Amino acid sequence: MDGLRQRFERLLEQRNLATEALGALEAKTGVDKRYLAAGAATLLSLYLLFGFGASLLCNVIGFVYPAYASIKAIESPSKDDDTVWLTYWVVYGLFGLAEFFSDLLLSWFPFYYAGKCAFLLFCMIPGPWNGAHMLYHHAIRPLFLKHHEAVDSVVREFSGRALDVAAGITRDVLQTLARGRALVTPTAALGADPKASVSLLQKDK
Repeated sequence: MDGLRQRFERLLEQRNLATEALGALEAKTGVDKRYLAAGAATLLSLYLLFGFGASLLCNVIGFVYPAYASIKAIESPSKDDDTVWLTYWVVYGLFGLAEFFSDLLLSWFPFYYAGKCAFLLFCMIPGPWNGAHMLYHHAIRPLFLKHHEAVDSVVREFSGRALDVAAGITRDVLQTLARGRALVTPTAALGADPKASVSLLQKDK
């Protein structure tokens, strides 16, 4: 318990958008930011359990702040924060893919959105307990290193076939347009020049 409390307090000491907002509220209200953070977490959990629009709130938490932090990372000269948020987006993308196939089933569970929100917060926690970092290095990276050559081969083959199909479609379209233009051109010439129409009719005879 003391270890969790110390981690919680260290998180509150870090500088980010959430801790700055808590610091501003602490200055205005005189309430310790630890209590403010605990109260906000409690209200958030209750809303995710019983509130309307829990899915939207969960997606906002998992997307809006990470997107903001990613933009700041891109604009900063350091590349370490870029790696942190790229890792988060890899985990977020794979989680979204898995959720697509299981959402209809799991969304019926009463604590689903609270658990999802807790997981996404766990993935964006700064420091050595960052969930995205742990999942990437213990699960995603080993699988990638084991299978990436096979995946690259499939992607190259698929890309080659897609290019061949696109080239074939483009060729057929161009041939169709050329035939259509060849059919339209004599008619247009007849309408534009009566002498030419007479000449063409005499040639046909």
